[in-house]
Amino acid sequence: MIDFQPTEEQQLVIDTVRNFAANEVRPRARESEEAKKLPDKVIEQAHELGLVANALPESAGGGGQRSAVTGALIAEELAWGDLSIALAILSPSLSAFPIGEFGTEQQRQLLARFAASRFAPGSLAWVEPRFDFDPFRPTTAARREGGEFVLGGRKCLVPWLAGADPVLVVAAEGGAPQAFLVPRDAAGLSAEPEHNMGIQAFPTAEITLRGVRVPAAAKLGGESGANLRRILNQGRVGLAAMAVGVARSAFEVARDYAKERQVFGVPVATKQAIAFKLADMAIEIDGARLLVWEAAWALDQGRDATREALLARRQAQRVALEVADGAVQVLGGHGYIRDYLPELHLRNARGFAAFEALTLV
Repeated sequence: MIDFQPTEEQQLVIDTVRNFAANEVRPRARESEEAKKLPDKVIEQAHELGLVANALPESAGGGGQRSAVTGALIAEELAWGDLSIALAILSPSLSAFPIGEFGTEQQRQLLARFAASRFAPGSLAWVEPRFDFDPFRPTTAARREGGEFVLGGRKCLVPWLAGADPVLVVAAEGGAPQAFLVPRDAAGLSAEPEHNMGIQAFPTAEITLRGVRVPAAAKLGGESGANLRRILNQGRVGLAAMAVGVARSAFEVARDYAKERQVFGVPVATKQAIAFKLADMAIEIDGARLLVWEAAWALDQGRDATREALLARRQAQRVALEVADGAVQVLGGHGYIRDYLPELHLRNARGFAAFEALTLV
């Protein structure tokens, strides 16, 4: 039975992250977007809260409290503050969670850096720059040669924060997707910065691998490999939670504006067309959130949450885009001005259709 009431500990997490997002993240959203630069101090402050480290195994210095539901709650609150900064804060999950769950004993030694006193980002290269991209059928290939794997192919939308090393690269080995730990300075690996419509403060890159050689021990999980479907589902739930956060933020800005904006002596919110639009936004957001929680709950139960994760992802990305567009409409001419957040919400929401595995829960 799914319980929709957060535990006492989860409620404390929600309150803590919500206050942090309101006081530290949201005030820097516009500045970071315009400067195309993340606020390093805020990233370090978030790391001190242990938002990712608390989910790592105790043997690696973490808190041993891994929960997809808690992770989804955190992701929504941070994305409410700002999507770019949220992606950066939670980027360690891209490397740490797969290694912690599927890594060999040798690979798990890398986890200590994510639980250390200083922030250490992670990176996962999954998306490929082609119209028919299928996450379970990557064209990037890994070929075994003796005690090494040789990787070749291209990836895009790869989180490329300074210090994110090694990068987990998803490639097909014998027709099945697997992940490989690839150093950023590996011979044959090159990266070009991307210039995106949204998330402009969050650096991403298109990487090319030309005969990149890594030892056989670099394969995540060793000879047996890793469950890439579960990793992808964790990413889809994380992105869905962030989409809900962006939608909620856009809705609240539109709602508050409609209450304050006077037309012919009365608030815009009293106009039936605006009131109904805001009501529809709220309904859609709550519905998407329930799908996220259901998918996260299924992950925590150890189930194959492919269906739940995909439904949550598809619905949340649609809701985020429609609510963000609706917020721009509610603000009228002001919605198109960079002084207000809805135009930023709209540009960020548009990206969820292309994002894949930019955060994990």
